[in-house]
Amino acid sequence: MKIVERTYSEADRRALLEAGVHPLLARIFAARRIASADELRYEAASLLHPNLLKNAEHAAQLLADAIARQKRLLIVADYDADGATACAVGMRALRRFGANVEYLVPDRFKLGYGLSPELVDIAAQSRPDVLITVDNGIASVEGVAHARRLGIATLITDHHLPGAELPDAACIVNPNQADCAFPSKALAGVGVMFYVMLALRAELRRRGALEEQPNLGSLTDLVALGTIADVVPLDANNRNLVAQGLKRLRAGYGKPGIVQLLRAAGRAPDEASSFDLGFVAGPRLNAAGRLADMSLGIECLVTDDEARAANCAQELDRLNRERRKIEAAMLEQALDEVKKLAEEDRSTFFVPGWHEGVVGILASRLKDRLHRPVVCFARSAAGGLLKGSGRSLPGLHLRDCLDLVAKRAPGLIQRFGGHAQAAGLTIAEADYERFCAVFERTLEQLLPAEARLHTVETDGALEAAHCTLEVARLIEAQIWGQGFPQPLFCDTFAVESQRVVGERHLKLQLIKDGRRFEAMRFGALDPVADRVRAAYRLSVNEFNGLKNVQLNVEHIE
Repeated sequence: MKIVERTYSEADRRALLEAGVHPLLARIFAARRIASADELRYEAASLLHPNLLKNAEHAAQLLADAIARQKRLLIVADYDADGATACAVGMRALRRFGANVEYLVPDRFKLGYGLSPELVDIAAQSRPDVLITVDNGIASVEGVAHARRLGIATLITDHHLPGAELPDAACIVNPNQADCAFPSKALAGVGVMFYVMLALRAELRRRGALEEQPNLGSLTDLVALGTIADVVPLDANNRNLVAQGLKRLRAGYGKPGIVQLLRAAGRAPDEASSFDLGFVAGPRLNAAGRLADMSLGIECLVTDDEARAANCAQELDRLNRERRKIEAAMLEQALDEVKKLAEEDRSTFFVPGWHEGVVGILASRLKDRLHRPVVCFARSAAGGLLKGSGRSLPGLHLRDCLDLVAKRAPGLIQRFGGHAQAAGLTIAEADYERFCAVFERTLEQLLPAEARLHTVETDGALEAAHCTLEVARLIEAQIWGQGFPQPLFCDTFAVESQRVVGERHLKLQLIKDGRRFEAMRFGALDPVADRVRAAYRLSVNEFNGLKNVQLNVEHIE
């Protein structure tokens, strides 16, 4: 593992400095290709316009007609945080617009992902006129066809990459479909639904069908949570959406469910950060979809009853603790497997007892440990099948890799979908060894040599003058996430002392230029050398009501 420093344009750094950006942040932002302070001004008025999103206005007309005729709308949600927040945005906005709307979320263990014909049959029992998919549907060719046969129209809102054939839906809104000129291809599913609701408000206003003007800005905390939790790239528009949501949370206007999720984890909503959304609220919400039923998560986000929200959040917190326990046991098994197969350099893993709701997180952990793309499988509740979840490295588009496997071995993969960095698939258990062979061979051909090098990008050394509580808070207050990473610094330290705390972490006393620093190395017990070059984050540690600066060591060269 090699620690490297990000390069940046000195002209950009100077421009940011001259615009009044803090000296440290000017260097950090310049390294993230920010050339002007205007790109850091997050205002609602600067968001991309809904009419740029292909079919958003068409979707608005369909929904406005349905509301006028009091047709029955049914939102078909997905079982992750993006799907849950997208569903909550739809439920809250549509009810405010006077729609007759309910939601349905598939049981991932019985029905799997997306609008399948089986799910359409379940949906048909409530006699809907229109199905609205959120964070899914772009690959649901058969499900949409089945709905059409039953006389049910389908409106698809999704952000996943389209396949060769599009469903024959009444309307598809997806920034990644052909001919869509929307400048932000990185919108999460919740972002797509939010934009459709903005377009619907404009359409209802045009028709004179609104008695009052609903403030859809009140939904941005949900948009921020889904956007960060789904790990989509934080381009300028996504950063702006997240900034609007954090602003609401910090001002005390957050949805009861999000506020209670943060409180369940001991976090202060009025100091909410991107980290809180991605690593505190997001995993608790996802725990419902992984181990139980995402209806609990959606209920948490839709209710305005503080007590109900608190009860939901407590249950989600309990499920998340259970999820972590299962994940830790699976990770231990997988690492034992890795040791046994050390010579093989493999990327596919399957142990019969693994829980299918947690293989995605396991793949993510193994990808970080092994520094290679990883697919983990678990037995599906539908007998004879394996459900796989994969995570990739920059440089390898995982969905495209699976597409090539499917073309090379027709019928091997029963269904697949996803993004560049994360994808899911289903295969027959009897085909596992064959899949491993074809996948590993395809990976070997597609993975560029430079992607195999384990390098950690950092923002260079941190001056002692900037190692303060004020700067740590300033960093925490910014918008960080996928494609716009939180600052990671690197320095060489003398190690004065080290000891294990909480059975799983290493507490360090580090010295640089005669100054002592408190540091933590979470989830690592291996002793470190007397002198180390370390990559670390500047963080705020709170203990007994006192806050102080702490270095969180993430990598040691």
